[in-house]
Amino acid sequence: MLNKVPEVTLYFWIIKILCTTVGETAADYMNDTLGFGLDKTSYVMSAALIIALVFQFRARRYVPGIYWLSVVLISVVGTLISDKLADDLGVPLVVTTILFAVLLAITFAVWYASERTLSIHSIVTRRRETFYWLAILFTFALGTSAGDLFDEKLGVGYWPTVGIVAALIALIAVAHLGLRLNAVLAFWAAYILTRPLGASIGDGMSQPAKNGGFGLGTTGTSFIFLAVILALVVFLSLTKVDRTENHAPDPGSGDESDQRYGRHLAESDGLS
Repeated sequence: MLNKVPEVTLYFWIIKILCTTVGETAADYMNDTLGFGLDKTSYVMSAALIIALVFQFRARRYVPGIYWLSVVLISVVGTLISDKLADDLGVPLVVTTILFAVLLAITFAVWYASERTLSIHSIVTRRRETFYWLAILFTFALGTSAGDLFDEKLGVGYWPTVGIVAALIALIAVAHLGLRLNAVLAFWAAYILTRPLGASIGDGMSQPAKNGGFGLGTTGTSFIFLAVILALVVFLSLTKVDRTENHAPDPGSGDESDQRYGRHLAESDGLS
């Protein structure tokens, strides 16, 4: 089985942020605009996510359409889990933020203890793929809770939150590129932060002007971003520029698992 996730390129981060925005606005659209309610929306989107993940796990290599559909759906479900705890069950956002942070830390700890790596360049087994998607779910739920806490409870506002989170991601990028911050740590830190970034962008675009938004509504915002995601996924499917088979891992990275993965790719390419 070849690596099941895309190479981390600019396209990856753009689509990831778009997916987090859709996760926020689509959940609100189904819950409020369509009147499904939180419970029915959760059931429908969880069922859709399970179906998408079945296809994702059955695939033998990274398929852009299946992968990014799974990311969109897991973004929505992660948002709904956080909203369910905070809105329906009355769990404080501080508690849900800590809870999801602990669950994510446990996932990473068990993943590393089992596989000796957290690198996404080596998602080549079912077990690693299971850890990967579990971590993705918790990053979305954590990002939703932390973003809501920072944005709403602390009264920072949508667009100031976008600026602050974007600055934190930029600092991580500088630390990685200039100060040699560990690549795996930098990736997951930035990945978590893209959730409140995308959610704040979604709220800022969908909410009415009186609340500091652009007034596009959840319907308009969701369909605009879904259209852009679809266009980018079609582009990636045709060009294959984000396939990890086209990017050799750094032989000096010191990650033995990644080096074995590089040899695995070389052997696979020789067989194809």
